[in-house]
Amino acid sequence: MNKILKIGLLELAYLAIFILGGTSGLIHPMCYAYVGALLPLLFALVYLPTACTIQKFGAATVLNGFLLVLFWIAGEADLSLVVGLVLLTAIAEVVRFVCGYTNIKGIRWSFIPFALSFFAYTAHWWTDTEGSLAAAVAEMPAGYDAMMKPVIDNIPALIAVILLTIPVAIVSIRIAEKLMKKQIEKLKK
Repeated sequence: MNKILKIGLLELAYLAIFILGGTSGLIHPMCYAYVGALLPLLFALVYLPTACTIQKFGAATVLNGFLLVLFWIAGEADLSLVVGLVLLTAIAEVVRFVCGYTNIKGIRWSFIPFALSFFAYTAHWWTDTEGSLAAAVAEMPAGYDAMMKPVIDNIPALIAVILLTIPVAIVSIRIAEKLMKKQIEKLKK
């Protein structure tokens, strides 16, 4: 398969995962706030083949950059999303550079900051709480903002979920490696 087409399909899959995570808030605000801890299970299935295809700088940049452009076009790229995605992408790219682009270790370690990307999307709840609550009143069913407030105020749960994302990311990338053995054959162990 053509590399550009493959990367394009992986970008679309990554966008679909973000949309899935974003729509989880229709179930309950807690789902939207904390689903980022489970999304690495799916992110790994996109990140691993992207990093194996782009064996140089750019795997995290291509995926999160695609999201940033789309969110900017849609008017959804607030400051917390931009700063969060740029920082997490930069950390993932630096880690991969240090560990090696053609090394499975580089992919494993760089996936950890990348796996936190959905939290950059939900960060507006904590960086612009009033705006988020006002948007909920305008866009969601009556009472949704009242359900959001306890979730937003529970900072210890947010910290715990973000920390939980790290072991989930580690397990997720290992599962992806098992499922995609052909992808990693050319990489150094």
